[in-house]
Amino acid sequence: MNDFSKNNAGTSGPDRRANWHDGFIFEDESLIFELIRVLSKATEHGSDIGESLAAAFLIKQKEGDQQALLNAWYEVWRKQGERIEKIADECMANGHTISARDAYFRASEYYRSADFYLHDNPANPAILQLWDKMFFCFEKARKLSIPSFELIQIPYEGTMLPGYFCPAASGSKRAPTILIHQGFDGTIQELYLGYGKDAVRRGYNCLLFEGPGQGSVIRKQGLPFRYDWEKVVTPVVDYAINRSDVDAKRIALIGLSMGGYLAPRAAAYEHRLAALIANEGILDNYATTYQRLGMKREELMKLVQEKPEEINAVSYKAAKDNITSFWGLTNGMWTFAAKSPAEFSLKQSKMTLVDCAHLISCPTLVIDSDAEQFFNGQPKKLYEALQCPKTYLVFKTGEGGELHCQAGGQLLANQRIFDWLDKTFAAILS
Repeated sequence: MNDFSKNNAGTSGPDRRANWHDGFIFEDESLIFELIRVLSKATEHGSDIGESLAAAFLIKQKEGDQQALLNAWYEVWRKQGERIEKIADECMANGHTISARDAYFRASEYYRSADFYLHDNPANPAILQLWDKMFFCFEKARKLSIPSFELIQIPYEGTMLPGYFCPAASGSKRAPTILIHQGFDGTIQELYLGYGKDAVRRGYNCLLFEGPGQGSVIRKQGLPFRYDWEKVVTPVVDYAINRSDVDAKRIALIGLSMGGYLAPRAAAYEHRLAALIANEGILDNYATTYQRLGMKREELMKLVQEKPEEINAVSYKAAKDNITSFWGLTNGMWTFAAKSPAEFSLKQSKMTLVDCAHLISCPTLVIDSDAEQFFNGQPKKLYEALQCPKTYLVFKTGEGGELHCQAGGQLLANQRIFDWLDKTFAAILS
């Protein structure tokens, strides 16, 4: 066991209330984070800084009215996607394939962002329209990409899970392989830009996949989240080890955001994994809800069961007053297939590792960030509950990677994550 942060996290910076990202363009914390999320794609040509800031400037004109602001978020990013897609088409028609590829990647990301706050009405046709546009542009970019990577289908309970397989740049017959999935709201297209390209450069295969509640699986198949995520990961491992280019002894699993609960849950029961990375680590995914209300877990569950109408009223009021609450509630009810806030709360309460974290046996990297907005305190609790070889990594204030999942600090994050994985896999071979 070791504390990776002591040697690699640097020194503490200024107080969290005076961070570089506070008040960045927008007043609202959620909009700030989502803008930084888009900007971070510029590292791999998945967005452009000027384009993104120009869009943010237009959206900002609607501050003061929550609904008008959210409408503007949708309209501006959608129009941005359409404009850049046209540029991509023109470049393609004129034989400028590299320019076309990069523009298609940017358009795909802008369409993804346009969809973000629309989930209060799952029947809204714009959700599928934007998804199709995002996917269509990403596919055009994928087919123009060098090195190439493939769109795959993974058998799962009578249906298929979508994914991408990015072969290692090393060219070795069987390479170490990283399985990566998102959490509450991310996409595998984002994963390619954030992790896939960098993993390939380092000699790893990278298998990006979506499960129930995520991406096209919720949009196209209507499959909601499930707490027993091992039932999702095991078929993915089955698929991976049956490939001739995968080293079955060196398979790692990375879970991002709420995936910091999902991936450890899977690793507790799927023991073919050689390494696990929880970014950010989560012991109890329900904690954010009951701690925000100043309650204990048992108190909130009792209230939800006995007075669901009270929980519903409080939740809907909070959603009207705060964008983060609005997004969390509406996206949660949709992706968990819950008809009310109370039902969503009960379904979310099943997502705890308290009774199974000790079953994880592979070396595990638990990641924390000083300015973590959603799961503050949870990474340390997961780390303390583990009984396997474990490492605790903190991204400190002032380094640039202190936000949730190191948004805006992708290069620093990848350096530390992949360096840890290099060392962990090297030990397997020794």
